[in-house]
Amino acid sequence: MSTADTDTRRTPGLVPVAETRRSAEHGPLAPETLVPAAPTSAPGAFWRLLSSELSLTFRRPRNLVMLGVLALVPVAFGVVLRLMTGEDADGPMAALLEATAANSLMLTFASLSILVPMLLPIVVSVVAGDSIAGEAATGTLRYLLAAPAGRGRLLAVKYLNAALFGLAATLVVTLTALAVGMLLFPVGPVTLLSGSTISVADGLLRVAVAVGYVAAGMAALAAVGVAISTMTEMPIGAIATTFVLIVVVTVLRAVPQLDAVQPFLLPSHWGGFDAALRSPVGDMSGGLLAFAAYIGLFYSIAWARFSGKDITS
Repeated sequence: MSTADTDTRRTPGLVPVAETRRSAEHGPLAPETLVPAAPTSAPGAFWRLLSSELSLTFRRPRNLVMLGVLALVPVAFGVVLRLMTGEDADGPMAALLEATAANSLMLTFASLSILVPMLLPIVVSVVAGDSIAGEAATGTLRYLLAAPAGRGRLLAVKYLNAALFGLAATLVVTLTALAVGMLLFPVGPVTLLSGSTISVADGLLRVAVAVGYVAAGMAALAAVGVAISTMTEMPIGAIATTFVLIVVVTVLRAVPQLDAVQPFLLPSHWGGFDAALRSPVGDMSGGLLAFAAYIGLFYSIAWARFSGKDITS
């Protein structure tokens, strides 16, 4: 039989099987002639998939622009504080100016205080909301599942990707604020909110504690965004819904009559990283437990939705 008379039939998830033109004319190959693809359950398959997802996420221009905007905020804030004088500030701004002017590390906590309530959650919402819905919108979701990646593995990778992006965003803010603070303000012993003074090394350790706490809060938000993303094939809808939820909950927190439900609202715990500025370090367990509860609840919702979802895109 000549090479010209031979074609290769490709079936998603299956090893290519050679067939002749004559057999192709008689119809598709019988099921017993299809050779199943080698399973991808090797331990390294998960990490390869996660590595590929992270590479795509951190190379996407939109995400790089968002990280750049986050990095600009500490720079602009530090310059403004450096140019301000005591006569230009009053109230909380005067206290912030005094604390930052005394030590550069305080710029990091000040920057996180500004970005955590709204801008940082928006950035995480974009990546989390786009996780599943974005693949469905571009028509690549079913091909990912036919690889075969498996629904459980793919969902875990998408969630970890969003959570790690939240950690990266937090680190961008922190490292930029540290660099700008050390450039514009003196470096020395840090005066905490409780009035005690600690060394620079201890101050950096407390910055690391604050970063870990904020990243945990963003991981909880990522679980919410991924759960919403499994419910639609429109990424802009998932992103907008997650963002609107943040805004609504923020407004509800300002209503005194709803004080009883505040402990159950995710944004109520985001500001708990200021416990790192007290001596001894304040109790963060309540916030961390709330983050863990949100992750468990909304990841379960995402799995329940995604595992039984009819993939048409």
